[in-house]
Amino acid sequence: MAHTNAQKIFKSAGAQAVLTEQPDLRKYITGIETSFGYVLTTEKGTVFYTDSRYLEAASAALKGSDITVKQFVPPLENILKNLKEVAIPLSQTYYPQYERLKEAGLKIIDSANAFQNAMIIKQDYELDYIRQACKIADDAFTALLPRIKEGMSENDLAAELEYLMRKFGASGTSFSTIAAFGKNSSVPHHETGTDKLRFGDIILVDFGCKFGGYCSDCTRTFLFGDDKKHEEFKKTYQSVLNAHMLVKEKTVCGMTGAQSDAIARDYLKERGLDKFFTHSLGHGIGVNVHELPMISPKSADVLKNGMVFSDEPGVYFEGNYGIRIEDTIALLNGKIESLTNTDKNLLIL
Repeated sequence: MAHTNAQKIFKSAGAQAVLTEQPDLRKYITGIETSFGYVLTTEKGTVFYTDSRYLEAASAALKGSDITVKQFVPPLENILKNLKEVAIPLSQTYYPQYERLKEAGLKIIDSANAFQNAMIIKQDYELDYIRQACKIADDAFTALLPRIKEGMSENDLAAELEYLMRKFGASGTSFSTIAAFGKNSSVPHHETGTDKLRFGDIILVDFGCKFGGYCSDCTRTFLFGDDKKHEEFKKTYQSVLNAHMLVKEKTVCGMTGAQSDAIARDYLKERGLDKFFTHSLGHGIGVNVHELPMISPKSADVLKNGMVFSDEPGVYFEGNYGIRIEDTIALLNGKIESLTNTDKNLLIL
């Protein structure tokens, strides 16, 4: 039976009805992924309205659950009859849709907080999906290493890794894989391209996959051969790794995202590297690869058991090289558990 969160969101939103059409939020409510549909929850129950492409599969997946599946017959107003108010996630709603509901005479309530408050704490089944997505990412990365060859392009490496994640059971990627060779690694979100791998190059690969609709996120930085020209890189790598591991050691329940971020940032500052750490330490991970909590210098988000987020300190030297080390981690039983677990000591192929 599908895991559904319809009643949880309905009770939290505090409106006569909750209407949801956004793909990620639909997935969170219904437990299944579709590109079209409306979920409507009232005190009478929940109905997932979709079209003929998904009707059979959705009916089978939700059989025995608290959600009924019906064919959607436009216009939207057909399913909103006899309602006076409806909750929608305003931050994810296009203005024309908002205006359409207003013109239908409906009072609009914001459901965004209901979703955020529910999604930030992972349930056991969600943790199971994320663990599996992380294991697949780990297994794919391990299988990738012997396939890395001189002369292959960044696109080649990214395609190979994405193929392996699929082969090991992923339903897709969490985001477009980033593969950066040599000086391209100095761009935190480099656009993977056609540059060819050469002996002695730094390789930075940022990747993740989905399982059961939930994401993993991981980054590894390593060397393709040792040309004896990377002594500074090696020292800096160890500093970034130490910062990464300190976050896992010292982050506990009750901290804010800013306090966790400071663990890594302060360590790097002591070594004169903080000015090269140009992004936040981390972000929540779940149905989306970027969710709450934020782990950043200004984040007031309080860290609690059941939260899943990234630990990804990085330093970037423009036109030279960059280093990022990232794991998907969870705060469980008051301490950090790493969910991605390939070796983070400096790898030299």
